[in-house]
Parts: sequence; structure tokens; C-alpha cells
Amino acid sequence: MIFKGVRDGRPYPEHGYSLKQWSEIPPRPVRLDQLVTTKRELALDKLLAEDSTFYGDLFPHVVQWEGAMYLEDGLHRALRAALQQRHQIHARVLVL
Repeated sequence: MIFKGVRDGRPYPEHGYSLKQWSEIPPRPVRLDQLVTTKRELALDKLLAEDSTFYGDLFPHVVQWEGAMYLEDGLHRALRAALQQRHQIHARVLVL
């Protein structure tokens, strides 16, 4: 199993963080098997795109809430890491 779980939607309250606020959180290593995704589906063309992070943050966004870590943004990057046999990614973690 790649991820701890797969959800469709966010169980945590709205945090209201902007991209600028996310960018102020230093990235840290996070194990893929500790993450619960907030999206059930992914677009294969985004997974295979070389420039998928061109307009966004280089690091996935994770929200830690009630003891669980939810992958809010960066599913394609996390899955790409898993396909490359990596067990962790560097992500920005917001603790609520």
C-alpha cells in the first residue's frame, strides 16, 4: 500500500492558507505510508507531465489534524515518488 488511506474530500476545517503562507512553512520529509489523500482520482496526463509544478509550489501540502496527515495538494508528485520506489517526500506540513 502506498498511502495510509484514500478519502474523497477534506475532513479537517477550512484553514484559509494562501500560497504565500504555505511558502513560509519549511518543507520536511514525510513518509508516504503516513499520508491520507483527499482526492480519489488523478489525471494521468498530470502524472506524466514533466512541468506539472511549473505554476505551483514545488512541495506538496500536508495538513496534520487530529493525529492524521492529509495530503491536500501534491497527489501527483507523491504518486510519482512512489513509482520511483521512494518511500518519502519533502512536503510543507500545516499543523491544525
